[in-house]
Amino acid sequence: MNDPTQHGLPPFPTPRPGARPARFAVTRRGFLVLGATTAATLALDGLPSSPATATAAPSAAWFARPRREVRPMVRWWWPDAHVDPAEIRREVDQLADAGFGGAEIAAVHHSIRDKSVLDPAGHGWGTPAWNTAVEAALDQAARRGLTIDLTIGPAWPAAIPTITPAGPASAKELAHGSVTVPAGTTYSGPVPPPVIPTGEPGSELLLVQAARLDPAHSTRDETGLDPASLRTVTATDGQTITWAAPADGDWLLLSYWQRGSGQRPESGPHTAPEAYVVDHFSRAGTQAVIDYWESELLTPAIRKLLRRAGGALFEDSIEIETDALPWTPDLPSEFERRRGYPLASILPVVMLANEDPVFAYDAARTRHARKDYWDTVSELFNEHHFTALREWAHSIGLRLRAQPYGLQTDAIEAAAILDVPEGESLGFKNLDDYRCLAGGRDLAGREVLSCEAGAYQGGAYTTTWKKLLRTLGGAYAAGLNQTVLHGFSYADAPGAAWPGFAAFTPYGGTVGYAESWGPRQPTWDHITDISTYFARLHLVMRHGEPRADVAVLRQTGYTKTGIGASWFTASGIPTGWTHQFVSGPLLDLPAARVSDGRLGRPAYKVLFVEGDKFYSGECTMTVGVARRLLEYAGAGLPVILLGDWRNASVPGLPQDGENERLRAILSDLLARPTTRMIATAADVPAALASLGVHPDVRYAVPSTLLTMRRVAGDVDYYYLCNGKHQENAKPPVTAIDHEVTLARTSRDSVPYVLDPWTGRASRLARYAEEEDGIRLRVTLQPGQARIVALGRPGLFGDRTGRRAHATSTNADLVRYAASRLLVRAAKAGVYTTTLSDGRTLTTEIGPVPAPVELHTWHLRVEDRGPAPAVHSLRLDRLAPWPEIPGLADVSGVGTYTTTVDADGPAYLELGEVSDTCRVSVNGRRLDPVDQIHPVLDLGPHLRRGSNTIQVEVATPLGNRLRVADPAVYGGLARQPYGLVGPVRLVPYREAPVR
Repeated sequence: MNDPTQHGLPPFPTPRPGARPARFAVTRRGFLVLGATTAATLALDGLPSSPATATAAPSAAWFARPRREVRPMVRWWWPDAHVDPAEIRREVDQLADAGFGGAEIAAVHHSIRDKSVLDPAGHGWGTPAWNTAVEAALDQAARRGLTIDLTIGPAWPAAIPTITPAGPASAKELAHGSVTVPAGTTYSGPVPPPVIPTGEPGSELLLVQAARLDPAHSTRDETGLDPASLRTVTATDGQTITWAAPADGDWLLLSYWQRGSGQRPESGPHTAPEAYVVDHFSRAGTQAVIDYWESELLTPAIRKLLRRAGGALFEDSIEIETDALPWTPDLPSEFERRRGYPLASILPVVMLANEDPVFAYDAARTRHARKDYWDTVSELFNEHHFTALREWAHSIGLRLRAQPYGLQTDAIEAAAILDVPEGESLGFKNLDDYRCLAGGRDLAGREVLSCEAGAYQGGAYTTTWKKLLRTLGGAYAAGLNQTVLHGFSYADAPGAAWPGFAAFTPYGGTVGYAESWGPRQPTWDHITDISTYFARLHLVMRHGEPRADVAVLRQTGYTKTGIGASWFTASGIPTGWTHQFVSGPLLDLPAARVSDGRLGRPAYKVLFVEGDKFYSGECTMTVGVARRLLEYAGAGLPVILLGDWRNASVPGLPQDGENERLRAILSDLLARPTTRMIATAADVPAALASLGVHPDVRYAVPSTLLTMRRVAGDVDYYYLCNGKHQENAKPPVTAIDHEVTLARTSRDSVPYVLDPWTGRASRLARYAEEEDGIRLRVTLQPGQARIVALGRPGLFGDRTGRRAHATSTNADLVRYAASRLLVRAAKAGVYTTTLSDGRTLTTEIGPVPAPVELHTWHLRVEDRGPAPAVHSLRLDRLAPWPEIPGLADVSGVGTYTTTVDADGPAYLELGEVSDTCRVSVNGRRLDPVDQIHPVLDLGPHLRRGSNTIQVEVATPLGNRLRVADPAVYGGLARQPYGLVGPVRLVPYREAPVR
């Protein structure tokens, strides 16, 4: 027999695969179906890839057995160097056997409250013991074909033990002091000390100023000042001031103190002497990191091994913590060079105390001044830190991967600098946070967008794979194509209780962050099903070239904000539009050019511009960006501007004539036939229509369907997921069932469904061809995902050729079987099928047995507690383990066995299962189960008469830890582990379309 599948129907099982560097869908019965019942003309835009990006047609094996490079990774937490090289090698083997492609080594031990049990001098980060362990990891990884990423320092942020808080390479802050001087009086006394004292030595008085108080500019939290009154005051001996205030109002004396912040990496000490965070805005800070690695970490053996198994140098989110204003000593000179005026003139209104602003001028001047400050800091950060680190990492055989957010810096630009930008499922508030990084990656021509995945607060040992899969489903549609699981803990550590060391639990004495995935978890028994699912998604999402409909220009390139794009985020996505964010610096990239009316590698069809949402929505733009937009419009790229841009201003404080130059350019831009200026977000659809711009994907009805398109040569790949655009979406995501039209590059393309769980690629037998696209019916459960490929007949080894396909049917399913079409139905009747050659044919399905609910099971549970045990029970009904005597606080692997009579093919619907599961029929294990929607086609496996069905279910450890460690986990609610059902056998019948 040929492959029995169509979208969502499980197939037959497949065979299981077995020198020193330079400084510097579901129907009502639960199947996923793609098809089409109507045809309508829809203008779709599909761009062929350039010859440079065209690739050979992939084989079935390409998708079924994805290469190691695209497999998921883990964060591998070590309790510093309190590790055994032999155990390190064993854990590399565990990861390789589990289907992972690599690991990121991180010195993290937040769960160890008593740090006295640690030995930072002998077993800290960067010690010879650490290097020996890293050598073992790299060597074993090279043997097993894995890659190892190395974290830039212990925990985070980047820190080294060879600097002091007052040294030139350490993180700095600028603190202020103030004293009020009444009108006409004289102040004589010490320079006002910092309002926020520090325990670190080395505070240096940088400047003293005086400014007149202006209550008209005061806010609830900020003291108003008159900018015209600002003047410098000299401290006579560096310690005291004598200054007479004019009689025209009360005045403020302001002092500014440059000092080291004294910030240390999280949960130290990790080193002896203790490490301090480096200055991320200076060459000195980055060079100190490079010098430390060169002298202490890059042993001859490690240097050699990095060429074989090295992956990336990694830096976590930039969590620079200061009590005052983030600072670097060269900031005044760099600011004046870049912005054209002295920083001292705006220093009062950029000052921070405990992360809050303190003083204000008039609102507009204050806003523009702060913009200038943060733009300068962003430029220094991206140039002196990320760019310098990337070049050095390349010199030692590594890429640079980093989470470029945490400060008010341009993360979109940083994503274009980094080899691998990374986001996170915990901190990102919605999918637009990923789309910011994806825009930088794609316009710069990078390949990978990574994600720190699964760090749920309070989720240790209770997080299910289903939860993680649902979390990441939408992120893939936003551009994610690498998963780094949070995480995999080293086996043990001083003072760790069963089930072993976990980096983030206990956390503050209670349940910590998820999750310590690994062999200690019962669900690890099924891990290859999960890891290969991720790998297949990564494979497709890195293949060919990305496509997105819209580039949203963001004047301030922050991310991890949850702030989206007007109309497109709320209304465009539910109707099929896709977008990414770009920031001004990206428009200077060599690839950011217009060709055939499309912008850059993602082939954006339109550039959408709105006011700066981070600065009061003001219509601001640099002169350079305005010139680039004018160039784009002249080259045929549609541009839409939301708001009144006729009186736009530059983002910071304008220099002489700057606003006038900007407005003159924008006047020319607005006169272009490819430009529209609209008043409200509601006007976006009309503007798009008037410009002739349509999305690659169009939904028949508004939907929670999320999509991402890739193009490889003449083959289009669409990732489809029924997912949440943002957390706590209301109304909640429900099953979808509607038609979708997909643009195709080649008019000869036909659709294939790629199942990331089974690895099967199947020719779809029911669809409608449009002018430049293919219309399908998509049905998906919440969180469920599939991939559709549009390519020529014969792709993936398909042999159906150009045979007629169905355009509509009232049967449950139409599928190809060699040279003919079959219809499938779960009820008897006469079914009508219309074919692409115009014929309408009928097919009779004879009697079909009624569905059968399976109640009686034998259950054998392997209890994975501190004292392993086995429980054997007979069940007359399915129930969660907490409702079964003896299993209330059990975690482990349960094997459910039952027998059932069958006289033909059927589906097995498992209903509710917690957490992972595998199914065997008559002793033969079936292909991996869709863990989001566990419905299997048993047709090829059932025999007439008695059949044995076995369902193996694995759980998290939470229920057992409730009683094994009640001081930490006793407050957890019991989770409904096991096979809960209802489990049904749903027979069906098939007959040829004649």
